[in-house]
Amino acid sequence: MKVHFSDEQFSFQYLRILGTCAVGGADIGECLMTAARIREADFESWHAEWRRTAEQVEGYAREAGASRVSAGEAYMRAFSYYRASEFFLHGDPADPRIVETWGKSRTCFREALALLDIEHEVVAIPYDGTAMPGYFFPAGGEGRPTAVLTTGFDGTAEELYLDYGISALKRGYNVLAFEGPGQGAVIREQGLAFRPDWETVMTPAVDWLLARPEVDQGRVALIGASMGGYLAPRAAACDHRIAALVANGGVFDADYTKLTVMAGDVIETLHTDPGAFDAAVREVMKTDPAIRWAFQHGMYVYGAASPHEWLLMSQAYTLEGMAGEIACPTLVIEAGNERSFPGRARLLYNALACEKEWMPFPAAEGIEEHCGTGGTMRRNQRIFDWLDRVLGAGEEGG
Repeated sequence: MKVHFSDEQFSFQYLRILGTCAVGGADIGECLMTAARIREADFESWHAEWRRTAEQVEGYAREAGASRVSAGEAYMRAFSYYRASEFFLHGDPADPRIVETWGKSRTCFREALALLDIEHEVVAIPYDGTAMPGYFFPAGGEGRPTAVLTTGFDGTAEELYLDYGISALKRGYNVLAFEGPGQGAVIREQGLAFRPDWETVMTPAVDWLLARPEVDQGRVALIGASMGGYLAPRAAACDHRIAALVANGGVFDADYTKLTVMAGDVIETLHTDPGAFDAAVREVMKTDPAIRWAFQHGMYVYGAASPHEWLLMSQAYTLEGMAGEIACPTLVIEAGNERSFPGRARLLYNALACEKEWMPFPAAEGIEEHCGTGGTMRRNQRIFDWLDRVLGAGEEGG
């Protein structure tokens, strides 16, 4: 699905923003005017124009005066636009605009929650001598089913609220959205990079969650989005307190040496001559925005010093020998136009020994892009209808 931009990565990221219009994260007119100003495949132009729109919409919030609704809605859109503005900045991890722009995004999100009277807690989950940031959104009352949301390679806890949290809350689920190493505030403020053994990340989050009276300990669902489709299954394989698992999309391994652009001779060079591999990759990065972003961001969130180092680190991210340990009912999703992890969902599904369901996302439903991006309402209808049946939750199960 190509949207406005010819470049595949710009088109997808634009669709990612447009998809939040359904839940108040963006407005069509603001998106159209911004896209019209952006120069194709130009990372600096993308940053400048989304930031310009974010500042404009944040201004609407300040101008709203006593109207909490107007201000809150504007802050929520400004959050999305600041998030988008920061997206392509990771070529230089020391660039001060990364933390500044992302920080503005988080601030606007929290202003929106407060002004719109959305019940929530900003949480800090104890983890390995530090804390993981996130949000707990109670559905109301005690003993409710709970959706734990984990993002992937490039998402944030705030974005998870728009993508899945609102839909979950409407159905009576508590929501915990948090960030672990390599994600959101944890990489930007604490400098903690990704780790493959995500069970060490998820277990303290589940410990923290199950201590709360709002949570039915037997109905905790885990939803992993994008690379979270590897992280969440990895955690569920080790923590059988998870009652249901959604992998959107499914990722048997997040081994980036298997990127579709990696031909056999390229992979051989990766292992035999890392310096030549790095030089070749950096040449491609000059003309291919998708490759440029993937390697820049990958090095940033994995703490890698070079392209070859990032790829070699990624080979540890596998469910080989572990997928069969997942005990809970599991939904494995594959989008019809899956480009980030092609074929990995079927590998995960085939490796499962638990109760499982295969769910394709087709073009005919407008959800064929990675994770069903752009089709927020239809995607979440399908996911949460499945969860409601498995957990006896939602409108009928309570």
